[in-house]
Amino acid sequence: MVNLKEKKYLILFVAVALITILLDQATKVFVSVKRPEWDFGFLSIHFVQNTGAGFGILKGQMAILAIISAVVVMGLIYYYNKIPQETWVQLLWGLFLGGVAGNLIDRIFRQYVVDFIDVGFWPVFNVADAAISVSVVGLVLYYWKK
Repeated sequence: MVNLKEKKYLILFVAVALITILLDQATKVFVSVKRPEWDFGFLSIHFVQNTGAGFGILKGQMAILAIISAVVVMGLIYYYNKIPQETWVQLLWGLFLGGVAGNLIDRIFRQYVVDFIDVGFWPVFNVADAAISVSVVGLVLYYWKK
């Protein structure tokens, strides 16, 4: 039986993951359909098909990346009960799950990941990538302190 406190954290975890997935997919659909070419000086928005992982690694290896992503998603869900019952760590793991799942959806249904945020000095990325990056930094800091 799940107590009220555990339920609160589960709701937070699932809500953050779902919001991340929805925001990621909505922005990718918009960019895929409208193909904007916006330049804000420090930032530009444009459509990019990414057949690899972050930083251009494993280009063209969509099947392997999809399998790895699916294993990560399933593993995180399976081991959810091992995540500390603390707001920040639940939020960070929810962001991580949402980011991985968002890119997994692309890999399965598009055969590539839609990237569109370009800051010039960094590889082009998307909402899912940002969620993964923020969560990994936060989780490293969290577990380092523990």
